[in-house]
Amino acid sequence: MQQEINYAGLGIKIKEVRQNRGLTQDSLAELVGCNTSHISNIENNHTKVSLNVLLAIANALDTSIDYLLSEQYENSALALDNEILRALTNCDNQKKEKILRIIEII
Repeated sequence: MQQEINYAGLGIKIKEVRQNRGLTQDSLAELVGCNTSHISNIENNHTKVSLNVLLAIANALDTSIDYLLSEQYENSALALDNEILRALTNCDNQKKEKILRIIEII
């Protein structure tokens, strides 16, 4: 059975990641190469995002399409694991050791 993309959920996830990265809709639109109203329309489910724009958004947010769609997967663990690995890639060894200690405590 074919599953439909939940564009409302995708828009919410894009907004969440954008805000966590400290970006405005204006700055994301500039990075993506579209206008601010298009980003707003995507985030507020007024338009469906094309695959090309979704890829540009993922690249601009330094995340993956998998992560942006992860809540729509039946098994979202893999996308989350990949996002954690992506975040760790940019850390030096000292930060990685601290993160490991935090994980062990949790």
